[in-house]
Amino acid sequence: MAVVMAKTRAFFALTGRAINEVLSFFVFSILDVLDFVLCYVYRVADFLIEAEWKPCYCSPAKEAVMGGGKILVSERSESKVVRLTSSSKLQLEEISDTLYARPSCVAEVSKCTERKRERGRGRSVFAVNAAIVEMLQGKIGGQKFSPIPRWSDCDCEICNSWASSCKETLFVRADGPRDNVQEDVLFIHGFISSSAFWTETLFPNFSKSAKSTYRFFAIDLLGFGRSPKPADSLYTLREHLDMIERSVLEPHKVKSFHIVAHSLGCILALALAVKHPGSVKSLTLLAPPYFPIPKGEQGTQYLMRKLAPRRVWPLIAFGASLACWYEHVSRTICLLICKNHRVWNFITKLITRNRIKTYLIEGFCCHTHNAAWHTLHNIICGTAGKIDSYLDTVRNRLKCSVTIYHGRNDELIPVECSYNVQSRIPRARVKVVEKKDHITIVVGRQQAFARELEEIWKSSKGN
Repeated sequence: MAVVMAKTRAFFALTGRAINEVLSFFVFSILDVLDFVLCYVYRVADFLIEAEWKPCYCSPAKEAVMGGGKILVSERSESKVVRLTSSSKLQLEEISDTLYARPSCVAEVSKCTERKRERGRGRSVFAVNAAIVEMLQGKIGGQKFSPIPRWSDCDCEICNSWASSCKETLFVRADGPRDNVQEDVLFIHGFISSSAFWTETLFPNFSKSAKSTYRFFAIDLLGFGRSPKPADSLYTLREHLDMIERSVLEPHKVKSFHIVAHSLGCILALALAVKHPGSVKSLTLLAPPYFPIPKGEQGTQYLMRKLAPRRVWPLIAFGASLACWYEHVSRTICLLICKNHRVWNFITKLITRNRIKTYLIEGFCCHTHNAAWHTLHNIICGTAGKIDSYLDTVRNRLKCSVTIYHGRNDELIPVECSYNVQSRIPRARVKVVEKKDHITIVVGRQQAFARELEEIWKSSKGN
């Protein structure tokens, strides 16, 4: 009987996977066509409303581009940027090829044929994506953030409060003692979120002792929440780190600190720790998106397919695929959700009457498509080849404690990712929380998690 039941379950599982694959191919093939159509719709809309054509990553490559003596170069056959012949601090290699190398479903099926064609072309042609060129020309010339939002972005006071300020710094929520500060803690949120992920959950639940000992900093990352959302930024790792340093570490004279980071924020936390190896007292990572790259695989492309597998089920994978694969479909979603975030906030308050859920929705909606699109590709996908070296540096050079939390039911970032981190950093402690997912790893257990963090910080005093 048990054998029959096992075979039945295996049959239904196999059938379910087959149906999912067929349905996914059909749905995403339609989305390929829709994104192509929307590309031209937005080109016309941008021209009519803003009186100029706006670049997108559907734009053709340019073989050589010069601007003020600077030459931008990439290799088309490899679909990645290989050199920036400039003294500029902006590093072109920080731009992920997944921004402009996203084959359609049909092209994926025929990728073997395409590879043969590429090999038959012989000599490679050097080029750079036109959208990247146009966005970089101003930045290489030293241009500052552009405060003017695009017509498809929200222009409310919340989203553009930074534009009226002379300071180009992140929005920072600080809590704790102003004088006699003993230790600092930096909180970094995940993708399409905000500082409210921490301030509305953990900050009210820290003990009086912790609030008198630690100074807490929760930031809205560049492009999210109430922080600057420049339309001309490429949201590279360098830009995100520079803004964190300029907004927290430098003005508040932070010399040593603990880091608590969630999801995408874990990548920034590791990069920040590597940049300041003698300053980090403890690392607490929640659901770190670390997928070791198999030999022979192209890192950025492999990671994009792991995070966004173009499947209609589970729904979170479908949402990730929309955000990652379809530039213009995802812009449409931002147009409907982010531009009207005040309406969605009102509806959420009316229906749930739950303050935490309301702030989560606010954080989810307060960003621009440009910020989400580039951060997703340049931080999550674009750092695929760097994470190994970051983890090795934390293992070999940093003495801080490393604690990793992961929800057992996390469908976006599988639990294996945390164990992958532990395999690179053996001293890291992995704590899998049963019946919790990507969000409820914090939300819903904020009191317990606040106590756990306090214990981590206390035990790290000797570091």
